[in-house]
Amino acid sequence: MTPGSITDDVQSRLALQRKVDNIASSSGTDRGSASAGDRLMADLKSRQDRVDQALRAALRDVTRDAPPALAEAMAYSLFSPGKRLRPLLVALACEATGGSLELALPSACAVEMIHTYSLIHDDLPAMDDDDLRRGQPTCHKKFGEALAILAGDALLTGAFEVIAVGYPARTAAVSCVELARGSGAVGMVGGQTLDLEAEGRLSGATPAPTEKDRGVDHLENIHRRKTGALFRSSLRLGVFAAQAERPAGADPKALKAADDFAAAFGLAFQVTDDLLDVESTADKTGKRVGKDAARGKLTYPGLLGVEESRRRAGELGQQAVAAAEQLGSALLADLARYVVQRDR
Repeated sequence: MTPGSITDDVQSRLALQRKVDNIASSSGTDRGSASAGDRLMADLKSRQDRVDQALRAALRDVTRDAPPALAEAMAYSLFSPGKRLRPLLVALACEATGGSLELALPSACAVEMIHTYSLIHDDLPAMDDDDLRRGQPTCHKKFGEALAILAGDALLTGAFEVIAVGYPARTAAVSCVELARGSGAVGMVGGQTLDLEAEGRLSGATPAPTEKDRGVDHLENIHRRKTGALFRSSLRLGVFAAQAERPAGADPKALKAADDFAAAFGLAFQVTDDLLDVESTADKTGKRVGKDAARGKLTYPGLLGVEESRRRAGELGQQAVAAAEQLGSALLADLARYVVQRDR
């Protein structure tokens, strides 16, 4: 390579980084219009802003020599407006068990990268076929299906790099295993598989869904995996980060309280999400609504009705509050109350 071409390459990389940073700074700060529940988000804003700052640094690291088009697609989805709920779970669990926000950041960034990859892939035509996410075109609508798939792949693998370089060896190892299980075949990916299977959308040797496969127990099994597993991993990663120096490892009582919170919180979140698909608007949620009923998808309102679904969400929210109090986190308790009252 000639000296002139080296200079050109440096300039192009700097231009790309400015573009990625512009995407991050312009998108990460807009988390939707104010509502009653957003008072909590205002209390958490300093943590959200610090997570966004850490995400910009993490993305720079994992895309340092990446093709510019790939880096841009990754940034577009990672910094689309969102509440950073999963990173907040990492941070609050870490703080509740003796750690700090700074200790939580590598895992907080990793779970948001995993979550974003899952949204990119879920929105694809082969999955949920959505064209709107967080109030803007989905990744495959903006960049095409091939680049969207690759952007998701890169965020998935980059998440483990962020943890591996961000913690001492033992903490990194247990955290990577936890995140792999929470997001993989027995967790989030397994839940998406069961969800598609319940809709009769998997071809090959998969049997057609039975009536048993369309009951509440089966629905909750899907959501414990598809949504709850990554919530559980987020909380556990926070505990691991806080207690990295404990000779015996993380406190089993803290992990039990975190698991109890995640189990109730994850289902409460999903019941509310299903209700929003029935009762809210695209302007509020930032995504297409009414699609679950149109597709015949298994949902809480479809099985239980709207009123019983509201009652179930409230009951689960109370269980999550009790678990948060066991963990010693008033903010986690407030977050549990928020998820069942949110309108987006």
